Amino acid sequence: MSSLPLVSHDSPDSIIAWRADGAVTLRQFLADVRQLASLFPAGGHLLNLCRDRYRFSVGLAATMVAGKINLLPPADTPEVMRQIRIFAPDVFCLTDSDPCTVDMPQLRYPVMGVSQADAFAIPQIDSTQRIAVLFTSGSTGTPQPHPKTWGAMFSSIQAEAARLGLLRKPPCTLIGTVPPQHMYGFEATVLMAWCSGNALSHAQPFYPADICQALAAVPTPRVLVSSPVHLRALRDAGLALPEIAQVLCATAPLSAQLAQDIEALCHAPLMEIYGSTETGMIATRRTSQTAEWRLLPGISLVVEGGCARACGGHLETPIALSDMIEPITEERFLLRGRTADLINIAGKRHSLTSLNHLLNSIPGVVDGAFYMPDEPSPGHVTRLAACVVAPGMDAPHLLVALRERIDPVFLPRPLLFVEALPRNGTGKLPRAALQALFQTHSPRKSA
Repeated sequence: MSSLPLVSHDSPDSIIAWRADGAVTLRQFLADVRQLASLFPAGGHLLNLCRDRYRFSVGLAATMVAGKINLLPPADTPEVMRQIRIFAPDVFCLTDSDPCTVDMPQLRYPVMGVSQADAFAIPQIDSTQRIAVLFTSGSTGTPQPHPKTWGAMFSSIQAEAARLGLLRKPPCTLIGTVPPQHMYGFEATVLMAWCSGNALSHAQPFYPADICQALAAVPTPRVLVSSPVHLRALRDAGLALPEIAQVLCATAPLSAQLAQDIEALCHAPLMEIYGSTETGMIATRRTSQTAEWRLLPGISLVVEGGCARACGGHLETPIALSDMIEPITEERFLLRGRTADLINIAGKRHSLTSLNHLLNSIPGVVDGAFYMPDEPSPGHVTRLAACVVAPGMDAPHLLVALRERIDPVFLPRPLLFVEALPRNGTGKLPRAALQALFQTHSPRKSA
């Protein structure tokens, strides 16, 4: 069996993280990992709910060193937690929240002392060791497990870091607006720091002013790891930003216009990442310059009968993708929407992703999303609905703008105006949240 180092930093005094009280060296990080691992109960599965990114990373490393498995669910709702306990009856929860209402045995993240130990050794992790299980929501609502081995994750991060230029010196600090429990945040803000010799920021800023503060709290060069919803808010806030070397974006489709605006605001290149919980990162593009995605080295796509599968590279088995893929070359492709995203009304087809893009391209629309009801009303044709954040606009004017962009059969009825869409911490908009929004609000009259 082969093994790989827990981290790729080359010195015990290398900075691996930044907390509110300053820098954390690799020596201190490993001491924290050993101390936390010594407190673990006998259970083989850990639910890592630490909100502080540094504490999350210590918890992750401690489980790896202790031979346990991190469980990272899509949400911490009571039903999801019930399903997690069914999946792993021996699970215990690591938390830094007070109080934590999760119904399972809990371990509170401890107050760590400053280590004076002279011994220093980077733990070696078996490449076949299962280090984490991430969950997707699943079509039935039951969380679907996706196990990850250290070898596959290490290989993926190394390839991504090389593509993004993050293996160069001097090391950078990664500041993430997305949570580490999500696959994108897990890879791009925690494992990317470990496996490329860089550092992570403990913070998880959400609002534009908080993002500016988190950036200013760490030295240059800085890499902002974010999502379209956070970047849109950052652009619209009009704040002066600390120096940024690069911006990474994922979790939802990013428009070329927003990418161009963010590059102009940050004076830095923006790279968009394509992947999923099942595959991890598999492709990138510079969205301001091209619509084409470029696969990571070793990854290939096989498209048959409208279904695309990714294989090779860090992928241990071929994995079906949920997106419609149009190959351009062996290395490059275009996305044409999600396979589960297609809607058919009166014989005409469109994707919700494309409709959402067109809706959000209308001047004055801050945020918006289409919604397809489960069942049409008896005796009625299925009609799309839409929910928008558009201060100062009304339904007739918005529908006029939509008619210029889409076929009339896709015009939304009803059209609901709200102050904000119920997006989660990664900027995603769960369908159930949209459904609840329409059930609890009375839509404004539309033309």
